[in-house]
Amino acid sequence: MPQTPEHRPLRVATYNLRGLKDDADVAAQVVRRIDPDVLLLQEVPRYPGSSYAIAAFARAAGMLWSGRTRLVSGTSLMTSLRVISSDSQDRPLRVGLRENPRSYTVARLSVPGTPSVTVVSVHLSLVGEQRVEHIAAVLRELAEDDAPVVLGGDLNENQAGPAWGVVADRLEEVSEDRPTFPASRPQHRLDAIFSRGHRSAATGDPALLEGMPLAAATDHLPVWVDLTF
Repeated sequence: MPQTPEHRPLRVATYNLRGLKDDADVAAQVVRRIDPDVLLLQEVPRYPGSSYAIAAFARAAGMLWSGRTRLVSGTSLMTSLRVISSDSQDRPLRVGLRENPRSYTVARLSVPGTPSVTVVSVHLSLVGEQRVEHIAAVLRELAEDDAPVVLGGDLNENQAGPAWGVVADRLEEVSEDRPTFPASRPQHRLDAIFSRGHRSAATGDPALLEGMPLAAATDHLPVWVDLTF
């Protein structure tokens, strides 16, 4: 069957870039190979002038970046030319005095002829209690959104963790059950994608990236899924 807009899946990927401290060219090649419609990002650099490095990465990856995100804590997202996206926003999460800032990035996007979808990039805290508090806050805001939702990112815990459980109670886990960290020798599943309101989901096949020097790009493996709405 031809992929008309109402049948064409939306490919969503999530990727922790570790501040582009590794080989950004390889990371961009990885993204090009995956060819996502929307790329949810974590640990996007925030140092002065880093917007030039991020824009260069977006061009090399064949993606569009609004330039308006990553300012609070390093979450961001990029989109392909195949989708129409609203301005993405950083929404801060509550942390203590002198603690590392935390936020999530959200945008509304659509493919012509299909319903709009809210997409969210998260990077949860290293502190367990804070992870639960933060993801609960994100989900409370999403509960007010009638549109389908896709949430992905680095949860900093595996599927046995309490914050992961909070997400899985509200949204369906749609990414593949495989370790994502460290990229050089994956042992822990920290990165995942969840969705609500989709009709079908097909997990990304890691064989697509076979032969690529993934550990040279960053310390996390990318995760992606094809969703039909």
